[in-house]
Amino acid sequence: MTSKSQRFQTTHSKAWHPAWIALLGSLWLASASNYALWEEIHQLPEVNGLRGLAFTAGFGIIITAALTTLLSFLNWGKLLKPVLTVFFFSAASGAYFMMSYGIVIDSTMITNVIQTDTKEALDLLNWRMLISFGILGVLPSWVLWKTPVKSLRWGQQVIGNVSMAVLSLVILVGALLAVFQDFSSVMRNHTQVRYLVNPLNSFYAIGMVAAKPFQRDNKILLPLGQDAKLAAAKANDKPPMLLLVLGETARMGNLGVNGYERNTTPELAKENIVSLRGVMSCGTSTATSVPCMFSHLGKEAFESRKNNYESLIDVFSHAGLAVLWIDNQSGCKGVCERVPQVLTKELKHPTLCKGGECFDEIMLHQLDERIQALPAERRAKGVVIVMHQMGSHGPAYYKRVPDNFKKFQPECKSNALQECSREQVVNSFDNTILYTDHFLGQAIQWLKKSDNTHATAMLYVSDHGESLGENNIYLHGLPYRVAPDVQKRVPWISWWSANFEKQTGIQSACLKKKVNTPLTHDNYFHSALGLMGISTEVYQAQLDVHADCRGKS
Repeated sequence: MTSKSQRFQTTHSKAWHPAWIALLGSLWLASASNYALWEEIHQLPEVNGLRGLAFTAGFGIIITAALTTLLSFLNWGKLLKPVLTVFFFSAASGAYFMMSYGIVIDSTMITNVIQTDTKEALDLLNWRMLISFGILGVLPSWVLWKTPVKSLRWGQQVIGNVSMAVLSLVILVGALLAVFQDFSSVMRNHTQVRYLVNPLNSFYAIGMVAAKPFQRDNKILLPLGQDAKLAAAKANDKPPMLLLVLGETARMGNLGVNGYERNTTPELAKENIVSLRGVMSCGTSTATSVPCMFSHLGKEAFESRKNNYESLIDVFSHAGLAVLWIDNQSGCKGVCERVPQVLTKELKHPTLCKGGECFDEIMLHQLDERIQALPAERRAKGVVIVMHQMGSHGPAYYKRVPDNFKKFQPECKSNALQECSREQVVNSFDNTILYTDHFLGQAIQWLKKSDNTHATAMLYVSDHGESLGENNIYLHGLPYRVAPDVQKRVPWISWWSANFEKQTGIQSACLKKKVNTPLTHDNYFHSALGLMGISTEVYQAQLDVHADCRGKS
């Protein structure tokens, strides 16, 4: 009979050395899980012929060696299999989204993932994702856990890990030097490539997100605009009422009032609106743009800030105004925490809310009652309402629109946009713009009714734009410097009543002369304060688009 010791020796002799497991896992990740990277590399004009093949091979060796080096620091005892499994599933996730939507993985995208609610996450689920996870995540993990791995003594493990790290680094440096000229050129001229190296892109981005809290003291919130004051009211003046509609994923170029070939804005076209066409967003995602829009710092200073500050919403409150935030999205990203809020996900309505999601019109439902519930002494000075839309949030555009607003057909009825034709994707997106037009039209009608008691105005600005398949890119969230303009150009629409214009002196005819003026989200904070006539040391008139239109036509 075979002794227990002999059976152990036979089994142990068939087991794989951990270094080989790490190397093979790295090879799988560098090849199969980096399809999006190799496809992008293949399309670069400078990567062709034998030199292009040599560069691709060298780049593959660099990635493999980098992954193996990383694994050498994590390869301790029984940790190797769990760590590699995490690598496989992280890579499978990144590969699917990069291949399907043309996105890249950076700190902004990781932040979006962290802040995505369950409803938004479910919109992304489809059979293509399951197949991708099965092939790139489940399959290699199953093979890994079925493979016996040698158990090494502590001393052997240390020597093995150090040797693997040193050898991997030598190979990495050698490969880098061999293709350095082409490598540096590609990385310099095609910055999107660095965000496609999977799963290293995800690990780096997670590290950057994790490090941000240590770069500033998030426990301290610095006050802002505590000196804010409203302009002295004249005799017979009515208290101002400003409706700020925070749009979601609207493309400037897909609005009929901005010259789009389709009439996607029939209701707005009937109103005396001003639609500014030269506006660029602060970011390419909600998590980035919304806090930036409501900040006094502007894009550059906001991104490099060492402290957190109160927001535009707080300045309105300091001025004594009644403020209400109504959210039909995934939250206000911290800017509305100190004022009354209404979360539509907690509401129920027989026609406006279905399947745990509400159409944007729900924010107008019982609005008068919600305003009346605000403190009377504040209402007497003025009211600011913020409505955060679901708008055109993808990829399930078809879910954002009631059936009677699905004018453009055929529409894409899948959250896997690559399954639909470009016509279908654009149709489904344009339907969301048509519904937003209706929502804004209804909002204006409500403001007109409220003009009996208030001087009313509306400012609609979207947080960012969207890619609809141009160059095989979908959705949004690309790093700002490489993102296409369709993800950064946003609509900015103003409307105010004759009564508001009379009281403030801000002439809409003057503002219409600025429709093509280059603007950014940096102007939002100051323009909103200017509309309400609020004076404070943080207000900058040069950034207020309305400042030089007072008393001018």
